[in-house]
Amino acid sequence: MYMHELPRIRCLSLLRLKPTTTQQSNQILAQLIIHDLKSPTLLAKLIQQYCSLSSRHQAQLIFTHFHNSNLFLFNTLIRCTQPRDSIHILTNWIPNNGLAFDDFTYLYFLGSCARSPSLSTLWLGRQVHAQALKFGFMSNILLATTLIHFYANNRDVYSARKVFDEMTKRSVVTWNAMITGYSSQKEKAKECAHDALLLFRDMVVDLYGEKPNDRTMVCVLSSSSQLGVLESGVCIHGYIEKTIRKPESDVFIGTGLVDMYLKCGYLDGALNIFSEMRVKNVLTWTAMATGLAIHGKGKEALELLDVMAAGGVKPNAVTFTSLFSACCHSCLVEEGLQLFHNMESKFGLEPQIQHYGCVVDLLGRAGHLKEAYEFIAGMPVKPDAILWRSLLSACQIHGDIVLGEKVAKVLLNSHQEKNFTVSNYTGEDYVALSNIFASAERWEEVETVRKEMKVKRIETNPGASSVQAINDHPFGI
Repeated sequence: MYMHELPRIRCLSLLRLKPTTTQQSNQILAQLIIHDLKSPTLLAKLIQQYCSLSSRHQAQLIFTHFHNSNLFLFNTLIRCTQPRDSIHILTNWIPNNGLAFDDFTYLYFLGSCARSPSLSTLWLGRQVHAQALKFGFMSNILLATTLIHFYANNRDVYSARKVFDEMTKRSVVTWNAMITGYSSQKEKAKECAHDALLLFRDMVVDLYGEKPNDRTMVCVLSSSSQLGVLESGVCIHGYIEKTIRKPESDVFIGTGLVDMYLKCGYLDGALNIFSEMRVKNVLTWTAMATGLAIHGKGKEALELLDVMAAGGVKPNAVTFTSLFSACCHSCLVEEGLQLFHNMESKFGLEPQIQHYGCVVDLLGRAGHLKEAYEFIAGMPVKPDAILWRSLLSACQIHGDIVLGEKVAKVLLNSHQEKNFTVSNYTGEDYVALSNIFASAERWEEVETVRKEMKVKRIETNPGASSVQAINDHPFGI
């Protein structure tokens, strides 16, 4: 073995040890400099190490001082740094270096933009899309699939579908990305969920295309849950049984079916799937607790907590939110308060603002308005507007004019402190205060509140309802 190969082997062995501190990585870098080892492979591994230690500056310095024209090192830097750092590097640091990007560069950059959605990243991603199209990289299936994921995460599902339709060849990952994109949309959720099921139908009937896998079915079940149409869910369940696997053998598909049946109002179907599942994770238990809460089975939901703990599954913050919801729906005040106290003392979870809100809602629904107000006053965290509105709504329901007026003034004063703008405020707090006065037939105060709304040019949004036909689903039943 040649002597000059020994330092290289030594550095490789040190890199494989995965240094746990920046100082250790600096020592390896020193060895590379001393022995004049500028191999891109070694430097790429070191960049990965620095990025894993959140030392972005050192990773950039390696690229700058060793091989600032090496595309492999640059792609490694883009891939390994945090999404926002990758975006910053590509947009502000590199344009003057004259690197000719390849499809991996666009792939990693779009992945960063997908993981850090915003209006600015949407604009940047569109520029990258245009460049990739210009230089002929869109035939790369992985790049096009990442582009779909990017557009969907940035709430531009129309552009995502356009990319999908323009692809001449698709993988199952591509189909999953588009179906997931539809099912993850918050705006026009039902319309997008319907489009997801239509796309799934196209995937199934395509005899020469890709066939759905486990990931596909989890996404489709999520869309079916959003629609709440039982017939669609039953059809999907049948397809899973015939072509994929038994739901009880897959925790994710089983959890998706439990959630779907519960949101479609079929409690017995959810209970059957739940009881047959061999393995249940925290998501499964939480879905079941949420469903029982929706159906007014508060005591049954609370019983799940003990069974869950006995099975070695630790509840999380969402689980407790579901259990508090169950207490609210069933008016289990004492049980809900005991659950709140056990949350930190027994399960080691610090209550978050949503959990405090659940307790206020629980007390308010039961008419314990004074206790709810005192609970808010004693909170270790600052109450938000949602929490105060919950109490205000309870005051209106139970006819407590004095406390309702007090709570409403707290909300209105908070708006004045924040200098809210009319464009992003719908005036629900003014309307609630007006309704409280109206329920007590205090018409002069009602008129005063309405005049103040007119002076501040606050307009309320009209209410709206939607009705969906039972047989309106993509499978034609």
